[in-house]
Amino acid sequence: MRRVVVDASALAALTFREPTTRNLAAEIDNTTIHAPWLLKFELANVAMTKARQQPDATPEIFAALSLALDDSSDIVWHDVQATDVALMAHATGLSAYDASYLWLAGTLDADLVTLDKKLAAAIEE
Repeated sequence: MRRVVVDASALAALTFREPTTRNLAAEIDNTTIHAPWLLKFELANVAMTKARQQPDATPEIFAALSLALDDSSDIVWHDVQATDVALMAHATGLSAYDASYLWLAGTLDADLVTLDKKLAAAIEE
């Protein structure tokens, strides 16, 4: 089975059913999904931002967050090597957060699924 690493932009789009999810769903269909632990906090931050912008939707937003991060989700969670990630961030100009996804994808020889243009460009370098 093909392995993919999802970043916060991709998982947030799927979790909160943003318009771009159709293409993303096809990209992760029949794959094993991997992510760094950092993704949990980034997704929680997206949920907080959405709840502040849409207070009436707060219960639905947090329910979607809980479902996405549930222990029974199909995501395989990983620690990353902070020094390696920092070196990669320095070399690519990415944030350490974004570099953690790129590092994990490289370590696992997995495809990286992202909506982040800067991160997507770094994949091609």
